[in-house]
Amino acid sequence: MKLSIGPIEYFWPRQQVFDFYDLVADTAVDIVYLGEVVCAKRRHLKLADWLTLAKQLTDKGKQVVLSTLTLIEAQSELKMMRKICQQQDFMVEANDMAAVQMLTEQQHQFVTGAFINIYNHKSLAFLARQGLVRWVMPVELSGDTLSCILKELAAMPEKNNIETEVFAYGNLPLAYSARCFTARSHELVKDNCQFICAEYPDGLNVKTQEQQQLFNINGIQTQSGEKYNLLSAIPEMQVMGVDVLRLAPQLKGMADVIEAFSQARLGQKYTDIDGDGCNGYWYKQAGLTKVAG
Repeated sequence: MKLSIGPIEYFWPRQQVFDFYDLVADTAVDIVYLGEVVCAKRRHLKLADWLTLAKQLTDKGKQVVLSTLTLIEAQSELKMMRKICQQQDFMVEANDMAAVQMLTEQQHQFVTGAFINIYNHKSLAFLARQGLVRWVMPVELSGDTLSCILKELAAMPEKNNIETEVFAYGNLPLAYSARCFTARSHELVKDNCQFICAEYPDGLNVKTQEQQQLFNINGIQTQSGEKYNLLSAIPEMQVMGVDVLRLAPQLKGMADVIEAFSQARLGQKYTDIDGDGCNGYWYKQAGLTKVAG
C-alpha cells in the first residue's frame, strides 16, 4: 500500500509551498500531486514552477502527478489545462471530464480525481480503455460500496491495469461553486476578491448556531468542517485491495500525519491523530459522524 500527498488546496505563499515540498521529499510518501485545483486566480506558482518542483521530487524517488483544475469557467483556464495535458514528462490527474477527453486524445495515461463521478466497475473499465491507470474514489462513497466495485471489477479484463486510491486524511472536498464564499464573507465580489483566501491558510471555519464545526470554506470550495481520518480502516482497505491512501496537505503537523499512516500501513503501532475527526461516509453514515474503528 502506497501513500500519496494530494494537491495543496489552500492559497499558501510561494515560499511556504516550496518549504512544504522540501519536507515531503524526505518522508515515506510515494506519490505527490502538484498543481492548483481550486482557483485559477491563485498564481503564486506558474506551470514552470510546478514542473521544477516535479523534477526535484522525482529526483527524490517520488512519483509526481500534475493535477488540473476541478471547475473550469474560462478559456484561459481551458488553455492551461491543455498545456498540462499535452506535456509528456508527468502523469496527469484529471479533475474535470474535459481533461479526461484531452488526455484520451493525447493517448496519455491518467488518474481521475475524486470529482470524476465513478460509481461502478463498468465506468472504471470504460475509462481504463481510454487511459485511466488510477482512480480516486469519490469521497462520499462507503467502504462497502468500494468493496462491491472492486469485486465486480475483479471479473473484468481491465482489473490489473487500475489502481484504487482513497482519500484517507484531511478536510473532505465536498463541493465547488462559481461563487467565492470566502470573498463574500468579507463583502467582496469574486472578480475583486483581493485574494482574501490567503488570510485563511487552513480555510475559513463555519459553525452552526449550536457551535458545531460544520464546514470549512476555501474560496469556491466547500470542505468538511472536521478532518476525515481513516487510520483505523487501513487493515480493512488492505484486505479489499486499496492501493493508495491520499493525505491532504496540512500547514502544521504534516510529518506526524505521514508517519502515523506509514506505520499503520505496515501494521506497526502508530500515534493516534484522530482528535475530533470524522469518518462517517466510510461507514455509510452522515459524513460528520465519528465511528469507532
